[in-house]
Amino acid sequence: MPALETRPAKDSEPRCYRCFRPAEACFCDAIPAVDNQTDVLILQHRRERFHPFNTARIVNQSLRRCDLMTEHNVDLNRRFDSLPLSDRVGVLYPGNDAKLLSELSPAERPEQLIVIDGTWHHAKTLMRDIPRLQTLPRYRLAPETPGRYRIRREPNEHALSTLEATVSALRAIEPETEGLDRLLGAFERMVDDQLNHTPSATNWRANQSRRRGSANVPRVLTRELENVVVAYGEQEKGERLDRGARRGVRNRFRAKPILWTAERLVSGERFECAIQTDSGLESDFLDRLQLSEHDFADAVSVESFRERWRAFLRPTDHVAVYHSNTAKLLRNVDAEFSDTLILKSIHMKSHTKSDSLESFLVDQAIEAQVDGSSRASLRLANAVAFAKHLSQHEVAPQP
Repeated sequence: MPALETRPAKDSEPRCYRCFRPAEACFCDAIPAVDNQTDVLILQHRRERFHPFNTARIVNQSLRRCDLMTEHNVDLNRRFDSLPLSDRVGVLYPGNDAKLLSELSPAERPEQLIVIDGTWHHAKTLMRDIPRLQTLPRYRLAPETPGRYRIRREPNEHALSTLEATVSALRAIEPETEGLDRLLGAFERMVDDQLNHTPSATNWRANQSRRRGSANVPRVLTRELENVVVAYGEQEKGERLDRGARRGVRNRFRAKPILWTAERLVSGERFECAIQTDSGLESDFLDRLQLSEHDFADAVSVESFRERWRAFLRPTDHVAVYHSNTAKLLRNVDAEFSDTLILKSIHMKSHTKSDSLESFLVDQAIEAQVDGSSRASLRLANAVAFAKHLSQHEVAPQP
C-alpha cells in the first residue's frame, strides 16, 4: 500500500510500512507467500485503512491473487461498480440466503470472493452504500472455534478477523492450497506479540469501571498526547424555518463544514481549510462567524477537503472535538478517518455537560491561546485548552 509511505509519523517510533507495526515488532518475515487460486477482493472501510492491527494488509501481502480497495463509501461504490467480475463471484457475508462454503461441491464454489473488511457496523454501511454487492450471491462460514483476534473486541466469540475469515473461506474453496496454516500462524504471532507488549490488552473484555467522582478521562488524553488532534468546524448556513416545520426538516438536513480547523496537541501543527458551499455567504452570516468573503477566496471542494484532511492525519491519531455536532460535520462529508473523542462527554467534578466551555475555562482560570480573530480560532483554542487541562488528570485506578 504505497499510500502508507506518504504518511510517516514524524514524532513517533519508526514503523515498517508493509505491516505498519513498529519496526522492532515487524513480522513481515513470518508472512508466507500463498499461491491461492481464487481471486480475492477485499473492500475495506476507510476507518480500517491505517489501523495498526488491520489484518487485511496481511492478507493482501500474503495472497498471490488478492486486491485491496480502500476508499470513501461513495468512491468505493463507483470503483467497484466499474470492475469486471467473474460469473462465479460471491460476497462473504452472513444472511438467511447465504450458502455455507464448506457444504458446496467443487462446481458450486466461487471463483472470485469479495471480502468486506471493517467492524460489523462498517460492513453494514458498505453493503448499504454499494448496491452492486446486494445483487451478488452470499456465502458464509461456520466457525467451530472462537476467533483468536484478542486485540480488538468482536460482537461475539465466534466472530472472525478478516484474515481468519479469508483463510477459513479459502480452506473450504481450495483445500489443497498450501501455506494457509502458516498465514494463520503469522497472524497468531502478531496477536501474541501485541498482547505481550501491552499488559492491559489481556483484560480487553473487562468492563473497567472507575471510582465514583473520578475524572473519566480517556487514556489517549493522559498517555498518548502526541496522537491527539483537536478540531473545530463551522457549518454551512441552514434554512430558517418556522417552528412548526423545523423538526422534520432538521432531521433531513445534513450540515456540511465550510471551515475546518485543527491543531496537533503536542507539536502545535495546524490545519485550516475553507470549503465551498451552495448555501450562501451572506454578510450577516459571515459576521456571526467573524469571517469575511476573503476568507473563502481559496475555498476548495468537499472532495479536496477530504483528501487534505486525510493527508494531515496520521494512522495513530485520535480527533478530539468538544461537541458531538462537530463530529457530525465530518461524518456528513464522509471525512471521519480517525477515532473521535467528544470532550464534552467527559465527566469531571469541576465540569458538567451543562457548563459552557467558555464559562468553565473562566471559572478554572484557564487561558486559551487564540491564534486568529475568527470564532473558529477562539473555539478551537478553547477546545485545545480544555484538552490540555484534561490531560493533567490521570485515569482513575480500578476500585
